This record gives sequence, C-alpha cells and structure tokens, in this order.
Amino acid sequence: MGILDRIRKEWFIIGIVLVIALAKLEPATGVKGGPLKPEITITYIAVSTIFFNSGLSLKTEVADSWVHASSCVLCSHSDQSSWWK
Repeated sequence: MGILDRIRKEWFIIGIVLVIALAKLEPATGVKGGPLKPEITITYIAVSTIFFNSGLSLKTEVADSWVHASSCVLCSHSDQSSWWK
C-alpha cells in the first residue's frame, strides 16, 4: 500500500491530528469572542449540522416509520378524548 493510498484511507484521523496541531499552535483562533465566534458557531451551526447529517444518513424505511410513529403520537395527544377522562 502506497503513501497516497494510506492517506486516502486514513484522511479523517489525519485531519483531526492536523486540526489539533493547529489549535495548539494558534489557540487564540478558537477562544471565546475570537474570530471563529465559538459561542455562536458551536452552539447553533455545528449542532444543527450534526443533526442534519444524521438525518441524511437514515435509511428511508426508518425515516418513514419514524414520521408515521411521531405523527400518531402527536395526533393521540391532540385528540379531545385524551384531554378529558
């Protein structure tokens, strides 16, 4: 296995190591109030992106059944008979 094949296979780990090394060299970039604004980007943008990507990776059969199940739960709670017993 050549070096380029190894880099292509392990690209994620190599990327993590590079980002950690850059953070060690220049910590002021990610500090609160710094140029990356982590109080906004991490709180809202990163979390939203993670959930969006997780939703994209769902199989359609699972997503369809989840939508059906959640709509059944919502309808059962909004039904008038569930309010008065």
